[in-house]
Amino acid sequence: MFEDKLKNVEKRYRELESELSKPEVIKDNEKYRSLSREFGDLKGIMEKYEELKSVKKSLSEAREMMADREMRDLAEKEAEKCEKRQAELLSELELELVPKDPHDEKNIFLEVRAGTGGDEAAIFAGNLVRMYLRFAERKGWKTEMMDENPTGLGGFKEAIIGIYGKGAYSRLKFESGTHRVQRVPATESGGRIHTSAATVAVMPEAEDVDLKIEDKDLRIDTFRSSGPGGQSVNKTSSAIRITHIPSGLVVACQEERSQHKNKAKAMKLLRSRLLDQMEEEQRSKRAEQRKVQVGTGDRSEKIRTYNFPQSRVTDHRIGFSVHNLQEILDGNLDEIIEALTAADRVKKLEKMK
Repeated sequence: MFEDKLKNVEKRYRELESELSKPEVIKDNEKYRSLSREFGDLKGIMEKYEELKSVKKSLSEAREMMADREMRDLAEKEAEKCEKRQAELLSELELELVPKDPHDEKNIFLEVRAGTGGDEAAIFAGNLVRMYLRFAERKGWKTEMMDENPTGLGGFKEAIIGIYGKGAYSRLKFESGTHRVQRVPATESGGRIHTSAATVAVMPEAEDVDLKIEDKDLRIDTFRSSGPGGQSVNKTSSAIRITHIPSGLVVACQEERSQHKNKAKAMKLLRSRLLDQMEEEQRSKRAEQRKVQVGTGDRSEKIRTYNFPQSRVTDHRIGFSVHNLQEILDGNLDEIIEALTAADRVKKLEKMK
């Protein structure tokens, strides 16, 4: 069965190789881009598969040589080396064949909202915003603030960030959920540890081909923006609020001085929220599948706790803890992300068997 899957991959790879050389495909930018992306995804699998076939051939030859007394020692060493590499390649290919999320390479919109805990929750939301901005900076990705509702203590009631970089969704898709903090707030005079929370939602940026939005389904309102970062009064109505009438979804953007730019940003955000809503409805119909997937469950669950007294961060979905809280808050999220990604692959592998 595993070998059949690899043969099917090889067949599709050869088909794509042929398709991408056709003039009519090259002229069709959208089709060429789509097929090129698929071809690129399969290329790594094919390289490993070709190596596996070569290793199998070498192993067979080494075993034949073992019949020759003079060559036996050398042949046994070669066979041992080939067997080890064959096992490694089979394990790697098994992971490669796990179905990929079609959104993995996309840009994202990341929403952070203060939850229970008053001012401390807003401050913690601000900590999370900085953590994700630092993570994006470490990856060399571009970020922009789409909308924000800052508080006087340096936190946020709400912040929406656009993060643009290859693989942004694949790296941050497991961040959706409720994040909990345990610490002594700056506003606490008695030194007591408080528990507060903030929610995070991660949505892949929707492309035009993902869904169609009719103009008649939109109500667009303008209002006066408070200006970039909320620092100055804008005398013109440049801020935009868009209501999608069929779904009731409302998005707003006031970060730019230009009404046209704010409208473009708001439309990108609306499109992504609609796609996320549509896919969430589909996920809710597949309750059993949702249970085995890491990070796609109910967003009201506490997925992670940031414990300041013990400098510990624990992801409750996989029971994974690290004791470098300050580094995590400075955007060093790779260790947690890798653990979540590995757990997700294991679940998917179990489901395939």
